[in-house]
Amino acid sequence: MTTLTDLYDARVAEGRLTRDPAQEDTLPELERIRAELAKPVKRGLFRRAPEPPKGLYLWGGVGRGKSMLMDLFVDSLSVPVRRVHFHAFMQEMQADLHRLRGEGVEDPVIPMARRVSDAVKVLAFDEMQITDIADAMLVGRLFQQLFDAGTVVVTTSNRVPDDLYKDGLNRQLFLPFIALIKERLVVRELASDRDHRQDRLKGAQVYFTPVNDASRAKIDALWTELTQGREEPLVLTVKGRRVELPRYSNGIARASFYDLCGQPLGPADYLALAEAVRMLVIENIPRLGRSNFNEAKRFVTLVDALYEAKVKVIISAVDEPESLYVEGTGAFEFERTASRLREMQDARWGEPG
Repeated sequence: MTTLTDLYDARVAEGRLTRDPAQEDTLPELERIRAELAKPVKRGLFRRAPEPPKGLYLWGGVGRGKSMLMDLFVDSLSVPVRRVHFHAFMQEMQADLHRLRGEGVEDPVIPMARRVSDAVKVLAFDEMQITDIADAMLVGRLFQQLFDAGTVVVTTSNRVPDDLYKDGLNRQLFLPFIALIKERLVVRELASDRDHRQDRLKGAQVYFTPVNDASRAKIDALWTELTQGREEPLVLTVKGRRVELPRYSNGIARASFYDLCGQPLGPADYLALAEAVRMLVIENIPRLGRSNFNEAKRFVTLVDALYEAKVKVIISAVDEPESLYVEGTGAFEFERTASRLREMQDARWGEPG
């Protein structure tokens, strides 16, 4: 029988991973779940379904390898599993809630949970975090129904459970969900002192100009290194608007300037984006000025949101930051944005200090 430790050791031997004791210490918790789920289910008229194994809440700093361990776990499973970013899952649940209420369903949470639990045995979430009061009010009943149906939840987070929805509106109504997490999931910190994602970027170029085949090839190589070739779209819904990131993997997203700034998006959209990703690749930033004034304003707002959230960026642009916006209304104000873009290129930017 191939265990998760065997798979981890094999990837280290292949050079795909760097051995990390903190990651290795986490493997037995994931192996416990995998092994329980792999046991054959004995069927019979009077046999009760076995109790599902406790899930796992794996928290720790950015770049410690939480998503990589999740990849390893999901790839090893022999039961139906859904791997999804927690924010995207909650957007889907909110859309279901709205639809079912419109159809006159008295308690929509029950059929919502049944639809999920009928489809999968395991829910594997990237980056559990709660920032929206609507989500905060929904998760308790929804996850109680999922757990009662035997769904196993494994999730990563940058926060300890007690810090979820910290300082949120009506937070006392959210506290039972934290208690539920602690009851149904093993809470484990991935306490590595290494930021593997930062290690991969150490010394690497993160701002590319001009935009040409050479710069595109370099960004492609960085993207493959960071994502290991796994990606999917991520759609965020903010106040009814869609913010689509066409390429996403484990907290890292990739989109063009037009994807992000050519659409009628505002500060709330960019704040949601900054909360959803830890690193963003922005490609093909053009010359800014009178001809694309609205797009330039959105770009300034986007950079501000990314800067305040300490999101790391990889950029391709027609010119250096100071030369992107040199004339026309807004050129003077862009000096701060250029300064921030320059600061964000520093290898140590965004690290806790």
